[in-house]
Amino acid sequence: MRRRLRELGYAVGRFPTGKLNALVDVPGVLVGHRTIVEGDRLRTGVTAILPHGGNLYEEKVLGGFHAVNAYGKAAGLTQLAELGTVESPLLLTNTLSVGAAWEGGLRHVLEQNPEAARDRDTVNVIVGECFDGWLSDARALAVRPEHALEAIAAANADELSEGAVGAGAGTTCFGFKSGVGTSSRSVGGHILGCLVVSNYGSRRDLHLLVGPDAELPDEGPEPPAQGGSIMIVIGTDAPLSERQLRRLAVRGAFGLGRAGSFASNASGEYLLSFSTAHRLAHRTERDRDRDELSFLRDDSRAVRDLFEAAGELVQECVLNSLCVADAVVGRDGNRAEAFPHQLLDAVPFLRRN
Repeated sequence: MRRRLRELGYAVGRFPTGKLNALVDVPGVLVGHRTIVEGDRLRTGVTAILPHGGNLYEEKVLGGFHAVNAYGKAAGLTQLAELGTVESPLLLTNTLSVGAAWEGGLRHVLEQNPEAARDRDTVNVIVGECFDGWLSDARALAVRPEHALEAIAAANADELSEGAVGAGAGTTCFGFKSGVGTSSRSVGGHILGCLVVSNYGSRRDLHLLVGPDAELPDEGPEPPAQGGSIMIVIGTDAPLSERQLRRLAVRGAFGLGRAGSFASNASGEYLLSFSTAHRLAHRTERDRDRDELSFLRDDSRAVRDLFEAAGELVQECVLNSLCVADAVVGRDGNRAEAFPHQLLDAVPFLRRN
């Protein structure tokens, strides 16, 4: 039976985890998956992350993003960068299904908001992607808008599934089966949570994860080594501004480096972040010209610790995605083996818990 990193006796960093050690530890955050498996041909799906369970279009949250290497086909990020708000579920899927997932997310928002897109108001749906075409027939365009809607409908506050689920059903990392990984930290009275879909690195890069002295397994079948990707979503209940949330996402990239990524040419590394501390109304009263929001100071101990925790959080998420995922046979008989747990003894920055 495959187990999470801490269940195997290892831990990352110095901060305690949240109750479930998952993104859903952030109060109000919901996560859902829709996994599509059909014979050996399809291994794909959609993962939905809802910063809160209400109407995100009417009650937006602050957000930011950082691209380490913007080799990707994500949707909705330019408006996120410009306005700093999240107004739809965050959807993750495979590269060729961004359009279908986007439509599903749009239909969800339009159903909740009958007046949206009737005048000058439009909708910004955010979709991230990883290419799963080695284990799944990406050209089949199997993901449809209803699958995104099903992932949104399935979102709940107890979702702990990892490995080959949702958007991670067909992804690999360092040539091994990976997928979804999640973790959380309790930092100075605030919760910081993260969910990743890992899909980067080849076997020849494995030393970057486990260190130069590890006894590496024999090379096996794996996707072509030209690229890969990872989608990282960080959420918190700490009162951070959109600028600070972008900075928080940048700090998560240091954890990705500890997890062996060097952002190869054709590998897209995206980090999205959001805070549930404030909700911004889509429309305000005519005589109200300002929102008065309170944020942590940049030079506070709380922000310093959140920045530190973001790195250890991302590393643990990647390791969870590898530790939990089992071997999978997919398209044309392509097989991704399970990550050997014995390699954890050599991974830098790990400690026995």
